[in-house]
Amino acid sequence: MAVYGRPALRDLFDESPTPHIAHPPETHHRDFYVATDGSFRAAGSGGLGVVIETRDGTKVTRLSVPDGVPDNNVAEYRALHLGLDVLAARAPPDARVGVLLDHDQLAENVNAAVLAAGHPDNEPPRPFSVPRASVNHWRGIRARLSRFDEVRAARLRSRENPAHPLANSPDHYAHVNDEPPRCVLPETPDPEPTGDGQFPPPSRADRHGTEASD
Repeated sequence: MAVYGRPALRDLFDESPTPHIAHPPETHHRDFYVATDGSFRAAGSGGLGVVIETRDGTKVTRLSVPDGVPDNNVAEYRALHLGLDVLAARAPPDARVGVLLDHDQLAENVNAAVLAAGHPDNEPPRPFSVPRASVNHWRGIRARLSRFDEVRAARLRSRENPAHPLANSPDHYAHVNDEPPRCVLPETPDPEPTGDGQFPPPSRADRHGTEASD
């Protein structure tokens, strides 16, 4: 399954549900998007896949790493931990981040952790459900989540996840690990001149309102 020709992460995020968190169009655009996936096979071999892009579709990095994991849950948590570690090294702390996952429970836990961080008692909307073998990775994930200004996780199907083939065929996609790392910020369009220097007409005002939320 090729990773080329797939929709940009921003498009996938826009079209996917965000468990526990409302998803209004005017507020959901992020500065960075990270898609992760983990794979497990009975033989004990597996892999981790990571794809990171800016909101304008600029590729930051892709990773396809073989990894021996005890089960699929650990693979999924380990992949997200890796993706957030890489993003934290290349994004400013005030970045707004969109996370794309095909693991329902993990997506729910991420958004619950985000909501808990804003709660006076640091309480999630419902108790976290974390597999025992993934507890340490979950602790690292929460530490990374707290670094960013705003995070939301969207849930998508495995076949839509650009990180899925990277996780499932690390031997085939090993070349992506040799791509030069990039540390980029999403482009911010310059404001258009309004003509009178005061207020743009309604159509242009609406367009700027949309761009401001990107």
